Amino acid sequence: MSPKRLKKEMTYHTSSTRQTFKLGEQLGKRLKGGETILLIGELGSGKTIFAKGVASGLEIKSSTAVTSPSFTLINEYHGRLRLFHIDLYRISRPEELYDLGLEEIMTPANVVMVEWGEKLGPFSPALAIVVRLSSVGERQREITISFPEQN
Repeated sequence: MSPKRLKKEMTYHTSSTRQTFKLGEQLGKRLKGGETILLIGELGSGKTIFAKGVASGLEIKSSTAVTSPSFTLINEYHGRLRLFHIDLYRISRPEELYDLGLEEIMTPANVVMVEWGEKLGPFSPALAIVVRLSSVGERQREITISFPEQN
């Protein structure tokens, strides 16, 4: 019998882009390499701000210059760990993912962060950290982070 995979889930409320950034930064400081983070939320829900915070937590010097790679699809940044930031907004079919080389970048040495992570389909690792962001007001966000755990 294989071990059960459980999720530890925590929900936060932020009321500014700074707070959303700081929450991402706290997560980035905890990362050790090998993690995949799936960012899920509608346009304007704070995914890129959260991603900038994660980059800051990974000690990426230009974390404020982190942008959503909507057209290039993948940006690579170097800090305490190497971060691959992927944006799948423009992907309409899972077959389009095969040319991105995801197998090569999803290694124990890297952190992979995917905006529009629900589009990852067959490439979605079972033990991904899932971050769901939603707007609950003009500046308020509800952010639920699910961490994988194994028994």
